[in-house]
Amino acid sequence: MEAASAGTGGVPRVFALIRALVAVQAEGGRVTQLARAIGLTQGTTHRLLQSLVAEGMVEQDERSKLYRLSTEFFALAAKAGNPGDLRSICRPALLRLSASLGDSIFLLVRSGFDAICLDRSEGPFPIRSFTGDIGGRVALGVGQGALSILAFLPEAEREEVIRFNLSRVREYGVYDEVYLRTEIERVRQSGYAARNTGLLEGMAGVGVPVLDREGRAVAALSVGTISARLNEDRLPTVVELLKREAAAIGPRIHPFDATLRRPAQSLAGQPSEQLLVPSGAAHPAA
Repeated sequence: MEAASAGTGGVPRVFALIRALVAVQAEGGRVTQLARAIGLTQGTTHRLLQSLVAEGMVEQDERSKLYRLSTEFFALAAKAGNPGDLRSICRPALLRLSASLGDSIFLLVRSGFDAICLDRSEGPFPIRSFTGDIGGRVALGVGQGALSILAFLPEAEREEVIRFNLSRVREYGVYDEVYLRTEIERVRQSGYAARNTGLLEGMAGVGVPVLDREGRAVAALSVGTISARLNEDRLPTVVELLKREAAAIGPRIHPFDATLRRPAQSLAGQPSEQLLVPSGAAHPAA
């Protein structure tokens, strides 16, 4: 008996096949391989594939005969959009963290070789940060939030960013390649960045990555505060709260959210006085 055929008709079969195609999207899949994956006969699997080909959702390579989901499929998924963009999803978390910790909370998102401050919730203490206000940017690797994003990029992307940004982070005077790679490994092992480099005198911070469903860092939540408020006794509590919120946000991230591709454009509706885009130096946050 075909495992996917029970009870509810062809729709479960189609979605089982789509999920199987997702799993082999990079290399493509053969009918026999896909049939085994979803528990259907080769004949049934072939008919389903041909139906999806006719709808433009699947394509077959003429030479290899391998099947893949089509560009049209992903375009349709993109058009479906997202009920809330990343900024809207994260805003309640920023407010909760700021209220719980009494410190300023930042949402950073990757933009090429940089991290952009997409949102922030102000705490009672006047602080300075690497990104400054909403819209500010800094090289990936500088500051706890940007470092936590860099540390959890896929290896090939991470290496490309390191090569490109090394000369930029060296301008801060305490970074070299060995130091940067050591810090990246430290963050990967602990799941957060909290090293105080002393670049912003009297300031301290913690950053944790926000990972999408594939485990890639697309954003970071970070705390910015005065050094006296981030001692060894308080640090574990801050890290735990940040990680808890980041873990809740990750599964809600839509892979086609335009904010992830063009974060600066999502800031277009902000008041002009908030859109500070510094070159990477620290600016007063309050």
